[in-house]
Amino acid sequence: MMVTLVGAGPGDKGLLTLMGAQRLQNADVVLFDRFVSEEILAMIPDAAEKIDVGKYAGNHPVPQDEINRILLHKALNGMDVVRLKGGDPFIFGRGGEELELLAENGVPFEVVPGVTSAIAGAAYAGIPVTHRAYASSLHIITGHSKNDESPDINYGALVRTGGTLVFMMSVAAIDEICHGCLAAGMNENMPAAIVENATTCVQRKFTGTVGTLPSIARENAVESPAVIIIGKVCGLSDRYDWFSRRPLYGKCVLVPRVKSGVSVLSNKLRALGCEVIELPCARIIPLAGPGCPLEKALGRISGYAWLVFTSGTGVNIFFDYLIDAGFDIRALHRLKIACVGAETEKEINKRGIKADYRPPEYNGEALARGLAGLVRRGEKLLIARAKDGAADLTQILTELGIDFDDAAIYEKIPDIEQTRIAAKKVNEGKVDFAAFTSSSSVEYFWQAAESMDFSKIKAVCIGRKTTETARSYGMETYTAAEAAVDSIIKKIEELVNE
Repeated sequence: MMVTLVGAGPGDKGLLTLMGAQRLQNADVVLFDRFVSEEILAMIPDAAEKIDVGKYAGNHPVPQDEINRILLHKALNGMDVVRLKGGDPFIFGRGGEELELLAENGVPFEVVPGVTSAIAGAAYAGIPVTHRAYASSLHIITGHSKNDESPDINYGALVRTGGTLVFMMSVAAIDEICHGCLAAGMNENMPAAIVENATTCVQRKFTGTVGTLPSIARENAVESPAVIIIGKVCGLSDRYDWFSRRPLYGKCVLVPRVKSGVSVLSNKLRALGCEVIELPCARIIPLAGPGCPLEKALGRISGYAWLVFTSGTGVNIFFDYLIDAGFDIRALHRLKIACVGAETEKEINKRGIKADYRPPEYNGEALARGLAGLVRRGEKLLIARAKDGAADLTQILTELGIDFDDAAIYEKIPDIEQTRIAAKKVNEGKVDFAAFTSSSSVEYFWQAAESMDFSKIKAVCIGRKTTETARSYGMETYTAAEAAVDSIIKKIEELVNE
């Protein structure tokens, strides 16, 4: 048993530490806060118990004492417990309080520090909290005190330091904070800033002075979580602002996908500044039990001349099965490899294998017709793909008289609950694009998204077949120039710049 306090950082999934991610992956139980991002919550193992103990201003559905007792109870039952906290556990995160009961009862614990929004929020707003020419000290203050009392802040001492002041949990107290600084002798023209939802793709930054910041915050309806920054360094914000200058900043892209592994597309989109709603609208279930189609096919592997893949998921499940089954991969040496799509080919290449054929178009029809000119008389194909895969590939092969076995090595199960998360944003017109990397992702998205207005979706698709499927459900469609993730992103950038 072990309790680990993990700082989740201010929101950007990339700011979660490696140690924090590792502890999360091994957790039996995870208690999480309000400000932990959806992307980080998605990293919690499916088998782990998830307990929402989030708090809102003036609303504590799970009191702190109860949180402490839950941590103790779960640990005493032999579980590895992660307390996932926004920012850093020990910077106004009440982490010390949560350790007291554990220490009293001899429960082992550890603390994994997190990146605090006091520093990250400033950095993502282009504000260096220290600078030799402007500020040689940094002071982090909370604007929220125990029992919602007015914080006892020595503004005179803070102003005399001449350093950078960062106020956390202080949106509701912004008038009091700025008035306190002015009353202590601070120049009303001292640069100041407020950063809302720091480090996330919906971050907003507003700059002004100590005298004007309260009215700026009200005019723009700034809400928590936000950090208030006061000091000369705020004057550097426009010059050093790197975050809001990224090409897709302020855009929202929906990425419906199968829940398996890391989404390269989502990560690349986030790096360009846009909000990504990653939607696992289907779950992958490998069909790898005793007597499965793949086991039978491998038993007669010498009878095949070609091995055909239609997805990167299929490639990985196929080769992982070989490893788990102790199959000697040298038995595949006679086989030619065919696939559809650049991303599928990349997964094949990762296994140290070169594909013998990939059609220029990303669809089963192109794959079938291309193979027709390569497969010799008497040669047989093994197609390793999803159960209920698209019929065009096998239908055309049959029409052309090419012999094959269609081995279902995994199936996809619609995930209706996850898809409901995105429906509201789409219906409210808050999603700019949806990016589809396969026709099946469109199908499963449609099956799961019962209440979504598909006419409001601009679908950027990886190939002609995917585009046709999206269009059939009433979406406004655009097709990437090539069947590759980078080509989808390029098409989105082109549409944004039109």
